[in-house]
Amino acid sequence: MDKPIGSWLLFWPCGWSIAMATPPGAFPDIQLLLLFGMGAFIMRGAGCIINDMWDQDIDGMVARTKDRPLVTGEISPLQSLVFLGSQLTLGLLVLLQLNLYSIILGASSLVLVILYPIMKRVTYWPQLILGMTFNWGALLGWSAVQGSCDWSVCLPLYTAGICWTLLYDTIYAHQDKIDDIIIGIKSTALKFEDKTKMYLSGFSSTMIAGLITSGILTAQTWPYYGAVGLVGVHLANQIYSLNIDNPVDCAKKFMSNHRVGMILFAGIVLGNLVKNSVNEEDDNIKQELKIDSTSTKRNEH
Repeated sequence: MDKPIGSWLLFWPCGWSIAMATPPGAFPDIQLLLLFGMGAFIMRGAGCIINDMWDQDIDGMVARTKDRPLVTGEISPLQSLVFLGSQLTLGLLVLLQLNLYSIILGASSLVLVILYPIMKRVTYWPQLILGMTFNWGALLGWSAVQGSCDWSVCLPLYTAGICWTLLYDTIYAHQDKIDDIIIGIKSTALKFEDKTKMYLSGFSSTMIAGLITSGILTAQTWPYYGAVGLVGVHLANQIYSLNIDNPVDCAKKFMSNHRVGMILFAGIVLGNLVKNSVNEEDDNIKQELKIDSTSTKRNEH
């Protein structure tokens, strides 16, 4: 609760998808957003517990994590397991409020939640698995509104989210890279090294391309593309000004990604409202053309 950034980063792809799946001219369902907000908060907590249980043998050797309660003995492994069970139960109760398609889709993400902490021990790409986990909501939000996924829209949005996570969590991982080298933990920060900015630029470009693709396929309007443009500017500035050797700067840049999620969500909602106005204007034009055509035929007759 004192560090809500993780919950926000988990929630925003859900919010994007819910808003994008909403009918033209309508605001996204507030109750559904609140439900997904609760789910993001609960499952982020569950994910943290799973991560801490896997990492209690190495957290004590990392400056940033040496005071975690499992490391200090403030909480026992059994207590952690019991609390994890309570959070997963609450998460299940939230999930059961959705349709059957979404329940099955949401439950399947638990495999990724469990696997992520293992990945940092076997691959330099654990951030990819984290991205797949954190952006599952891009699929789940759409199915919660529509009853199933429109994969032509959801997959570009999901890919954009994964690239976003690769970007911000690589920045985050640069905080711990010295400790990670010592204890043998892998990350994209260690993989990319001094080429980090080049890779982050690639992820940023792919993210923007995915967002544009989803926007085109859902007939989004200018507020959406304006928001995508602002997101692109924000990410470009984030990458350009990033100092990968300064943990404080890395933390600051990581935290700023909350604004990325918020800007894009606002753009989708406003774009949806404008979309309805455009549709009404098109209908009026068609009606006028129909009337003109009828009048012309009568005059000719």
